[in-house]
Amino acid sequence: MTDIKVSKLLKGLQGCVEIPADKSISHRAVMFSALARGRSLIKNFSSGADPHSTLEVFSGLGIEHKFIDEKTLEIFSDGVLHSPAKELDCGNSGTTMRLMSGILAGQKFDSVMIGDESLSKRPMRRVIEPIALMGGEIQSHDGHAPLRVFGRRLKGIDYVSKIASAQVKSCVLLAGLFADGLTTVTEPCVSRNHTELMLKYLGADLNVEGKKVSIRRSLLEAREIEICGDISSAAYFIVAGLIVPGSDIILKNVGLNPTRTGILDVAAQMGGNIEILDERECAGECVGDIRVKYSQLKACEIGGEIIPRLIDELPVIAVLATQAQGQTIVKDAGDLRNKESDRIAAVVKELKKIGADIVETPDGFIINGKTSILGGVEVETYHDHRLAMSLYVAGLIAEKEILIKDFQWVDISFPEFLNLFQSLD
Repeated sequence: MTDIKVSKLLKGLQGCVEIPADKSISHRAVMFSALARGRSLIKNFSSGADPHSTLEVFSGLGIEHKFIDEKTLEIFSDGVLHSPAKELDCGNSGTTMRLMSGILAGQKFDSVMIGDESLSKRPMRRVIEPIALMGGEIQSHDGHAPLRVFGRRLKGIDYVSKIASAQVKSCVLLAGLFADGLTTVTEPCVSRNHTELMLKYLGADLNVEGKKVSIRRSLLEAREIEICGDISSAAYFIVAGLIVPGSDIILKNVGLNPTRTGILDVAAQMGGNIEILDERECAGECVGDIRVKYSQLKACEIGGEIIPRLIDELPVIAVLATQAQGQTIVKDAGDLRNKESDRIAAVVKELKKIGADIVETPDGFIINGKTSILGGVEVETYHDHRLAMSLYVAGLIAEKEILIKDFQWVDISFPEFLNLFQSLD
C-alpha cells in the first residue's frame, strides 16, 4: 500500500500539461473494435487499469491485440467472439462489467464475469433487468458479481430507464446490436453519449432523438480511433487552477463532449476564469485546450439534469465549493452512493476531517464556504481513485500537511496524476 503526503503550495500552478486519454472512450474503443471486422488502430489508448481490464476480457474472448507503442493499440477481429476458457476478470471496472453484460447476452455461448472486492459490491440489477426483458438471462449473487451470462437470442425492446446512466444505456444498446428488431432506450435526462457517437462513427444503424436512442442489428466497420484527453482527469487540474492562488495553467487535448462538460458549466457559474482554446473534432468527439486561472468564486446550486454530466467530478467539485463564498448545495446525486465507495458519505467524512464545513444529505451534500482547509490529519481513500485525487487537490491549499492513505488506487484511472501535477509546481 502507498501512502503519500501533500503540502500547501507556496506559489501558483504554472505551465501546460497534456491530459491523458479518456477512460470511457478507451473502454468503448476496445469493445467496438473487437466487434468490428478487420484491423482497428486505436491511438492514445488509456494507461489506466480499468481500460486494460476491458482489453484482457476481450483477450479471453479470442480477440487478438498488439501494442505498437505505449499508447497505440492494434486490434484484429473477424467480428466474432469465442467462448472463454475461464472466468472473465473485470478487475475494478464497473464500465467493463455492465457494458459486457449487453455484449455477452447476445452471444452463442455462456460466460462468467468476476471483479475485485470493490466491484463485487456494486449494483448490477440495473443491467440484469433490461437484458431479461430482451429475452436474455444473467444470474448474479443477489444483484452483484459474479455474473453468469447465458447467451440467448435477443429481441429488441423499448426500454424506459429510471436513471440517467451511460452504463445502463450502453448495455441495452450493445445488446441491441445482436437483437432482432429495434431496440430503444429512453432516459430521464441525457447521460454521456460516447457509445452513440462511436457506434455511429463505426457504421451502426443508430438514431438519436433527444433523450431517446434506437439501434438495430448492425455490422461495425474497423476504423482508426484517436482518443482525446479525459475531462474527468482534467477536472482535478481545473479545480486546482481555480483555488490555488497565482495559478495559470493550460490543459491540452481535453474532450469537450457536451454530455461531460458539467464541471465547466459549474465553474463558470461560480465565476471561474476558464477559457476554451483551439476547439476541434476528433473521431466524432469535440476536443479543445482549456486555460484555467485562479479565481474568486461564489457558491451555486447543483442538481437536476446537470448531474449526469458531472457525476464523476462531484468529489472534486466539493473541494471547489469549500473555496466559494456562500452555500453550495449538491442534490439529485444519490447514485454517488453506488460508486467505488459511498461517495457522498466518504466525501463528507474526509473533507470534514480537514476543516471543510460540509453536511451530508440523502442525495448529496451542502457546503458552506469560503473555509480554510486545515489539514494536519490522515485521510482515507476507501479504495476510490476519485476520492484520493480530490483529497490531493484539497491538500494543495491546506494549512498543514495531509497524509493520504492507500493513494495507489489512483492508478485505476490516472497513473500519471502525480507526475503531471509535479510538472506544474
